Amino acid sequence: MRIGELAARTGVSVRALRYYEEQELLVPERSPSGQRRYGEGAVGRVELIQELYAAGLSSRTILTLMPCVADGAATPRLIERLALERDRVDRRIADLTGTRDRLDAVIANAAAKERTGERCRVR
Repeated sequence: MRIGELAARTGVSVRALRYYEEQELLVPERSPSGQRRYGEGAVGRVELIQELYAAGLSSRTILTLMPCVADGAATPRLIERLALERDRVDRRIADLTGTRDRLDAVIANAAAKERTGERCRVR
């Protein structure tokens, strides 16, 4: 498939796909005229790249992890790196959960004040 089709199927901009290529996260084949061609596997790979970016991983980290994702081969050092990234994601989830809980408390407090006719002040 061409780059425009891959962008449409993944919801990722053509510009982002070119960036992934510059970072060597995505490697297209080239037609004789030089046009990029992507196989079906590129859709899943782009989706994974997006998920890893959303989890806060850098392009450099994603690049190091890709061989393990692609074929399951991992060195002890890579396994350690994966575990560190997982732990970082766990800490981020805990932080976000704490923030959500605080927001829930504020919402509950504001709703209780609303029921009693008190005004909630926003600063």
